[in-house]
Amino acid sequence: MPHSSILDESRIDEAIAARHSVRQFTSKPIEGAVRERLEGAVASVNEQGGLNIQLACDEAEAFSSFLSHYGKFDNVRNYLALVAPKDGDGAELCGYYGEQLVLLAQQLGLNSCWVGGTFSKRKTRCAVAKGQRLLGTIALGYGISQGTPSKSKGISELCATHGFAMPDWFQRGMEAARLAPTAFNRQRFVFTLSKDQTEVTASSAGAMAAVNLGIAECHFELASGHSVSGSAMERRKA
Repeated sequence: MPHSSILDESRIDEAIAARHSVRQFTSKPIEGAVRERLEGAVASVNEQGGLNIQLACDEAEAFSSFLSHYGKFDNVRNYLALVAPKDGDGAELCGYYGEQLVLLAQQLGLNSCWVGGTFSKRKTRCAVAKGQRLLGTIALGYGISQGTPSKSKGISELCATHGFAMPDWFQRGMEAARLAPTAFNRQRFVFTLSKDQTEVTASSAGAMAAVNLGIAECHFELASGHSVSGSAMERRKA
């Protein structure tokens, strides 16, 4: 079974389908019950993943640089700082649990965007302890719009099944994985189904490969109800 989730499980498919990258936000603050739910979820995933993800609200400095304008970000005043161990599986775990937070934000009526480089690391409000690094951020807030779907590869380009027909659960997982956000929308990941159709493994390449892999694994596991063998989450749980 998949690793524990912070989400409303009855609305996971809806959140995966509705989530699109949004870069322009209104001035409405994240507060009250929504902020409390996010703070609790951040604490939960940090404990599960051995991470140090931090929520910053009403803080505009990280997205005030030229890079942010180049990335077409506007009025970003809330974000998640993705702080993880430098060594080991920190990047993959950040992708997996960061995407759970993205989907939770969607369920709470917020919008989001994964950000790898178009923000100021120096101005990002977060604590980075010795042995940790800031991998990126996730912009959060109430979007000017709900975003638009990105072009996705077909399922057959993203998986290997040894020529056999896909079982229903695997197809559900792949439908969700193909909607996962990745760096430059390149979707350079592959899910491989074993010949006896009982085990799934996954790999990724290119920029931010480990983060992208974690994000795609999150979508796959939530939609399929099956864990990915050999993943960072499985290693941490062992």
